[in-house]
Amino acid sequence: MTVKEMAERYIKKMSKALEDVEIIGCASLDTRRVDEVIDEAKRYFEDAKYYLGRGHFETSLASIAYSEGLLDALRMLGLVKFKWG
Repeated sequence: MTVKEMAERYIKKMSKALEDVEIIGCASLDTRRVDEVIDEAKRYFEDAKYYLGRGHFETSLASIAYSEGLLDALRMLGLVKFKWG
């Protein structure tokens, strides 16, 4: 699989996850902080699409991986739930 194909695949999966993400939250944490992390994940997602469209496949892959990592960290902390596409 090429770097371009990998980036395209991860972007597709992340698009579905961002559509489905639901904040569960926690009583001791302001959910606005969770929203900030989700917004940051969305910015990296948009960066990934931007770089993919310009042929910068490695940068696209790095951006989408970072986006995915942010969302995964929130899920692992039990703050959000979603399904990978």
